[in-house]
Amino acid sequence: MTDQGPPCPPPLARSRRDPAGEPSSGYSVHPVAGLPEFRRGDDLAAAVAAAAPWLADGDVLVVTSKVVAKVEGNLVQVEPGTDRETARQRAIDGETVRVVARRGPLRIVETRHGWVVAAAGIDASNVAPDALVLLPVDADASARRFRDRLRELLGVTVAVVVSDTFGRPWRDGVTDVAIGSAGLPAMVDHRGAVDPHGNRLETTQVAVVDELAAAADLVKGKLAGVPVAVLRGLRFDAPAPDTGTRPLVRLGAGDLFRTGTRDVVGERAPAPVLTARPGALAAATEAFRVAVTALPEFPVVFRYGMESDRGDGDAVDVHLAEPVTPAAALAVGALVGAALVQLSAEGWATRWEPVATLGGSSLVGRLRMGGSPG
Repeated sequence: MTDQGPPCPPPLARSRRDPAGEPSSGYSVHPVAGLPEFRRGDDLAAAVAAAAPWLADGDVLVVTSKVVAKVEGNLVQVEPGTDRETARQRAIDGETVRVVARRGPLRIVETRHGWVVAAAGIDASNVAPDALVLLPVDADASARRFRDRLRELLGVTVAVVVSDTFGRPWRDGVTDVAIGSAGLPAMVDHRGAVDPHGNRLETTQVAVVDELAAAADLVKGKLAGVPVAVLRGLRFDAPAPDTGTRPLVRLGAGDLFRTGTRDVVGERAPAPVLTARPGALAAATEAFRVAVTALPEFPVVFRYGMESDRGDGDAVDVHLAEPVTPAAALAVGALVGAALVQLSAEGWATRWEPVATLGGSSLVGRLRMGGSPG
């Protein structure tokens, strides 16, 4: 390395990767060395332009979210005398929309950005002891601004990925993923394409920006103090409109693991007001089928059916088809509870209205179900 900085990385033959194209014939990854410790208000793009004047059209820059948050001032100050872990837990509370899982002080949460991540992505490493680093407020917007500023400074058109370190469900270890991007598609969609054996791809969508984030981290590392890397040799067409990383967020009906073990009781909370929604009987039938299959230790004979009451969602009356005994009442209660959880997972709001006194008739209770207003 000379006083003029690192040499220009070697060029590679131009290549493309798009939904209909072939994978690249090769690419290279280069750290951007010599960057300073960043603080609020610093011009991140100017520092990168000075350290990497060799940037070229088509390069992909991967920037850690931490330096983006630092220059944007998205930090929490730990006041003197305040325990840092206590401050961190409070910061997690402030960034959390929903707790997905919890074990001791560890929380996996959904942030207001839609990311599901440990500790809301709040970082206490590589920062002064009196501060904590939050995720950028809008990493996609940060990526767009960084891209525009580099075009202004160097006259180059690049793509930008803002990366952060996430864990993976059911796998130990962490890896970098994208939480912001600009100038390239977040995913390459192969659905509908046909493989060499004639099989039509039904679900394959490649999270390209996550792959780029992980590749860049191999030269950035966690302890080397290198927050920016450049990938060369991959070309992407900028999408229009550029929605950044929003296509990667999987929530709502697409989230197959929405309910954590500690959330099950909360999912049975009754909805005070319900609206009619098509498909109630079919949904109730499937929910009770799942409940009976999942809880074979609660054998009971019961029946259910729709009632005509439409004033408060749809009503499903549940009856015991055998004599009402404490054991039968307990069994049907367990099955109804499991059905409520299943309905909640499918997006139904519910309210269970048990009869006041068992034994007066075969009716055990009325399940109201539907949508939530607004």
